[in-house]
Amino acid sequence: MAAEVGQAAPEFNLYDTDRKQRKLSEFKGQNVVLAFFPGAFTGVCTTEMCTFRDRADAFNAMNAQVLGISVDGAFAQKAWSDANNLNFPLLSDFNREAVNAYGIPIPNFAGMEGYVASQRAVFVIDKESVIRFKWVGETPANEPDYDEVQRQVDQLPK
Repeated sequence: MAAEVGQAAPEFNLYDTDRKQRKLSEFKGQNVVLAFFPGAFTGVCTTEMCTFRDRADAFNAMNAQVLGISVDGAFAQKAWSDANNLNFPLLSDFNREAVNAYGIPIPNFAGMEGYVASQRAVFVIDKESVIRFKWVGETPANEPDYDEVQRQVDQLPK
């Protein structure tokens, strides 16, 4: 079942690039932008995460925390984050907990039988952990409308 606007955001417990477990609930009281992406070290994903990096000050000013989530391991995410100077946490969903809870898996990704990645998706979650905006790309090549994501966050109480 997919996570939908108006529903409570599914909780998760994922490792960050420092191998520290992070939960969605630790960000309660802040607005959150969950940016799911298929894989580190790929062109569109790099563009997307670098765009969120470049807009981090604007999101921070709106009391919003950006979190990037993919099925990549924490070690690969760490190297990719460092290479791109990402200034927000990347979370490793290697067991597909969040991908499945949010209803956005891509089975047999890139023709690899049995490999499940995440669709490119953005969820804006308010301070009370309710989903207020959802965007899921039709294909992994589609990027979100970053201005629209920012507008959605800006409409939320700070």
